[in-house]
Amino acid sequence: MISEFLLLSIVMFMTSSSLLASSSSNNYEIFLLCHDIHSNFTIPIHSPTSSSYTSILHASIHNLKFMLPTIPKPKFIITPMHESHVQVTVLCCRQHSLQIRTRSGGHDFEGLSYVSYYVPFVLLDLIHLRTISVNIEDNTAWVQTGATLGELYYRIAEKSRTHAFPGGFCPSVGVGGHISGAGYGMLIRKYGVTADHVVDARLVDVNGRILDKESMGEDLFWAIRGGGGASFGVILAWKIRLVHVPPTVTAFIVPRTLEQGAKALVYKWQFIGNKLHEDLFLGVSIQAMHLDGDHNGKKSIYISFEGHYLGSSENLLQLMEQSFPEIGLKKEDCTEMSWIKSVVYFAVYSLETNLNLLLERKNLIPPKRRYMAKSDYVQKHMPEKVFEEICKRLHEIDEPEIIMHPYGGKMNDIEESAIAFPHRKGNMYKILYLVTSKEGDHEAERKHASWITELYNYMTPYVSKSPRCAYLPFKDIELGHKKNGTATYLEAKVWGNKYFKNNFDKLVNVKTKVDPDDFFTNEQGIPPLPSLAEDI
Repeated sequence: MISEFLLLSIVMFMTSSSLLASSSSNNYEIFLLCHDIHSNFTIPIHSPTSSSYTSILHASIHNLKFMLPTIPKPKFIITPMHESHVQVTVLCCRQHSLQIRTRSGGHDFEGLSYVSYYVPFVLLDLIHLRTISVNIEDNTAWVQTGATLGELYYRIAEKSRTHAFPGGFCPSVGVGGHISGAGYGMLIRKYGVTADHVVDARLVDVNGRILDKESMGEDLFWAIRGGGGASFGVILAWKIRLVHVPPTVTAFIVPRTLEQGAKALVYKWQFIGNKLHEDLFLGVSIQAMHLDGDHNGKKSIYISFEGHYLGSSENLLQLMEQSFPEIGLKKEDCTEMSWIKSVVYFAVYSLETNLNLLLERKNLIPPKRRYMAKSDYVQKHMPEKVFEEICKRLHEIDEPEIIMHPYGGKMNDIEESAIAFPHRKGNMYKILYLVTSKEGDHEAERKHASWITELYNYMTPYVSKSPRCAYLPFKDIELGHKKNGTATYLEAKVWGNKYFKNNFDKLVNVKTKVDPDDFFTNEQGIPPLPSLAEDI
């Protein structure tokens, strides 16, 4: 951590150095000098001429479209080894007009954690800040934001097989963005979203100070839990509250075809998915796949019901027989295991995988592909004809998928304003529309964009309204974005209301207080008001 004296000396250095920054070349040289002078350790800085630059940049890019030569690249990549490196980077970037993009895991759907389209920027890659400290006695853990969910899950299981954290399905996702965006997993109906379980945090603010819950204040602490931390600072670490799970959980995946009545099952699922016992998560995946890998043959629709139950298979079967007998769940469909085993099972769909895989960051990263995505919330039952149309449209494109995750349970008990994430009671389930491809030509990308947009438009009458809501971690740049790096309150409200509903105004007020010059920004970031006195 940088002392107050050192912070003052950095500011004095930056003021004097600005006189020398008359050219782009000088600006970058002085930027490097700023780091060298004011750090007790050598800060790893990778320029485009560095041999490591490209490999580091590409390592955590999971969407191939962001590897294109036309995508803007960072002036430098900084991989801090210590918290003080982040402090120095923030202060030096401010002085030398370089924006910061902060990346923890790189699963950002629109690449906004490592791309800036309008201004020069530095990529702050937190991959080395990944320390995890688990305290089973008080049911908490401190986790640095460069760690992955898999690493966190593994470290919890090292200490206890009856403790867990209600995080997401993909173990290679970075903890930083996942929690700040209110990520979730199969424990959502029992325990809510990840941001509901944050009890403290460490954040570098626009002035280079490290703040915790007490020093940052109640409003900022509220904002970073579900409001996206990148608009407010660089989050270094989260202190999270662990949750309890039984020694045995039960997992199942039941695939059905249209010939087996899958469409009717999905229609029925709408009525019960969010009303099942909170110990049971039952999600739905709809895919169109070629039979036996024959990509020239006819595709078939497969609808998979993926279940996770906190308890024994015997109790699960009784529950399903009472609530959803139509699915025909049998004992042979169910597998009992520990919670940590279930994490690996739903990550790689294998029961034979060693738990050490959770620590092998590269092995858990899905193959790099191009993908496009959109999201919706459903608050009223959709007519069966909608599922007929969805299945019809799935035949039109390669590798589409519709994923539906139920809400209800604990999500109904938490107020919309409790944290910045607002999507609670009244939502039956959330939809993710996804299309992926290995193809790299522009025509294929245009076709995919047209397909997903037309499907999204078709769904308009059947999903949430005023606003039509969206899920922040599934960012969608087509909802609106800053033009030339800036946006007014009214412009940002177009997408802000979709992500945050009535919480958007409070997020704007917090932003105005802590970062009035909008240093921490991105194309869909929270904007500050022109002045604190302005009435929104």
